[in-house]
This record gives sequence, C-alpha cells and structure tokens, in this order.
Amino acid sequence: MNDALDVLSGDVLVQGGRIVAVGDVGDVTAERVINAAGDILLPGFIQTHVHLCQTLFRGYADDLALLDWLKQRIWPMEAAHTAASLAAAARLAAAELLLGGTTTVLTMETVHDTDAVFEALAPLGLRAVVGKCMMDADGAVPARLIEDTSRSIDESLALAARWNGRDNSRLRAAFAPRFAVSCSRDLLEAVGALAKERGMLVHTHASEHRDEVALVRSRTGYANVAYLDQVGIASPHLCVAHCVWVDEAEQDLLAQHDAKVLHCPGSNLKLGSGIAPVADMRRRGISVSLGADGGACNNELDMFKEMRLAVGLQAITRGAGTLTARDALSMATREGARALGMADEIGSIEVGKRADLILIDRDRPHLATAPDPISAVVYAARPTDVRATIIDGDVIVDDFRLLNADLPAIVAEARVEGRALARRAGLDLPPR
Repeated sequence: MNDALDVLSGDVLVQGGRIVAVGDVGDVTAERVINAAGDILLPGFIQTHVHLCQTLFRGYADDLALLDWLKQRIWPMEAAHTAASLAAAARLAAAELLLGGTTTVLTMETVHDTDAVFEALAPLGLRAVVGKCMMDADGAVPARLIEDTSRSIDESLALAARWNGRDNSRLRAAFAPRFAVSCSRDLLEAVGALAKERGMLVHTHASEHRDEVALVRSRTGYANVAYLDQVGIASPHLCVAHCVWVDEAEQDLLAQHDAKVLHCPGSNLKLGSGIAPVADMRRRGISVSLGADGGACNNELDMFKEMRLAVGLQAITRGAGTLTARDALSMATREGARALGMADEIGSIEVGKRADLILIDRDRPHLATAPDPISAVVYAARPTDVRATIIDGDVIVDDFRLLNADLPAIVAEARVEGRALARRAGLDLPPR
C-alpha cells in the first residue's frame, strides 16, 4: 500500500517495532521468523469511526431510524454504563478488532468514565485514539449524559494529559463533541480553538440522516458542515463521521479545510440513513476513510465488510468501477492513517514506518485461486482469515489466537456486564 500500490513477493524485516527492510532483506538472523509463504501481508486496517462503548448494545437497538435509535436505546444505555461495563465493552471490541485485522481505531466513547476504556485497551495492544463524548445542550438525553460546558472541556483536557502518548504513543486522546444537536455553540467554539492550539483531533458526527440535517438547520440556520465551519471546527484536525447528506457547497467546505470524512456504509444501511457521495467527495480531494461505527448499528466491527459495501454502494449510485478494490483498500489503510495525522507512521508497508501488519491465510477455499491479492482481500476475505496481527512489531494475534488476553474470559465478562447494563437502562430483553 505504498504510493505505487506495489504488490511484492518477498520478506519484511522488523526491528525495534519498525519496518527496516521490504522485499529483499538480505542474509539476516532474526529472533523470530513467520513463514508466510503464499499468504497476503498487509498494513493493519485503520477504522476511523467506532464506538467501543456500544459493543454491549448489540441486539438491543435494531430496526430504528437514527434519532429514535439514539433516544430510545443508545442514550439510555450509555447513561447506564459503569466503569466496569465500559471496560468490558472495550475489551470485547478490541478482541474482535484485533482478531479481524484492525490495528488502529478512532473511537468516541460515552460522556463518563473514559479512563476505564483507556485502562482496558492498554494491555491489549490495540492502537487507539479515544475521545470522551461531549454533550452539553440536548434536553432529550438522560440526565447523566448532560454536562456543564466547562466541565466537559476540562475532563477532555485531563484525559489528554493522562493518556496522550502513553504506551509508546499507541494511545492518544481526541476531542469528541457528539454532534451539533447535542453541543452548544460555546462548546464547539472552545473545542475548535483548543484543537488548533494543541494539535488534537476533533471527532464528531454530521449529516448522517435527513432528520438530523433538518434539526440542525432549524436550530442554527445552517447546514451541518456549514455550521461546523461557522463555529471554527472545520480544519485539517476535523474527523467527521458519515456526511451522507452533504451538498456540493458543503463538500467544497470539507475540501477547503482538508477535513477528513469517516465513511460507515454498514451503519448507514442499517439505520436507513442513505448512501454517502463518496465518489464525489474523493474527486474533490477529500480524504475518505472507513469505520464500522458501533456494535449497536452494524452489528459487527468487520473492515472486510465495510470495504465491500463501500464499493458496492458507489456502484449502485455511480456505476460499477466508480470505486475500485484498490480504492477501498486504500481507504481502509492509507486514508485512515491520513485522517489520524499518522500518514508518516502507519498505513503502508514501507521502511521506517511502524510495524502494524496483518497476515491473511490464502489457503482458504474462497481465497485460494484469486489471481489478484487486492481483489481477494476486498471481495472475498473475512475476519476469520486473519492469521496474524502485529502492532509495533509485537505479535498480538498468532495463528488465529489472541495472545494478550483470555478471550473466553472477555466474552464471559461481556455477557454478565451486558445483561446488567440492559437492566439498569430498563431495556432488558428476554433471550429468544
């Protein structure tokens, strides 16, 4: 996934957590050799929009449109989270992501107890940019999710002070104002100024659903992206999820500010939100990357599925070949790195970059005969084909097994915490 999109047959040498040679690595003696003959080695996937905290919500929030989905299910469950249930959700999500080849995420958590998410991720090895959700202006949410403006900002800054750069810079913090509907203008203006001052990412949602767009316009007088521009958030630091309903003027604004769009095709389909104009945005030079969104609106954290859906939806709206397999794989790797401001560090297999790598077993029946490895990855591969996941040169998944944690214990903990969470939220559903 370098600039030329080269497909090489050869070796990759890793030392000190970084790639030091690609192709012909010479006569070296290594501490460990992974025989990957015939398999496909890739840079790890970078999911730029997820909600780890929602992983325990699977099956509790199906078949609803966005605003009803938020009000009836997501906000009550986020309010009912405890530090223990947040940690359980983060561990379960991280296990799924790592086993499926995702090495880096940008995640928006809930309003409270975000330290628990950082603490859960630290031993698992996942690279993550984590934001505490910021909400100070929506009377429709549970009381536990409504914040004082200054406290929301102070808590976000405190998280950054505690976690930015931890674990060899594997963990970072971001500002995460939820969306214009639940954030005051004062909050958004403060976040915009602080993000520029400190070089921190701003992770938010915009123009996901027509009803949301209409609500923002009725309250502010502006379209979503135009409002973000008005309050000073539109910048190269802005990572904005969805952008399904953005007109040409808003796309021009995104391009003008080098804002990053986080495309979530699986979530957009399930919530009935629509099909984002990805091809149009890319033609304007806008960076568009991929994410699965949350376990409550997808319901899996599968980058292979997101790549296929991204290609297929543009084929439906713009014609076959509008978005290619190579485009989708670039969105899942290189564009994700660009969105996070880490293009010099991750996203491709090149000398000097961090050794975030995944290995796909090509002996599976659905992969064995495909002549083009990029086609095989995008159109045929599955998370269960990921044989190894390596982050900073550390093998996290080896021979399809998660090494850094007890997977059965993670699953058992998630079941217990998930049921207790649903009861606290008043949404306990009987098993079917």
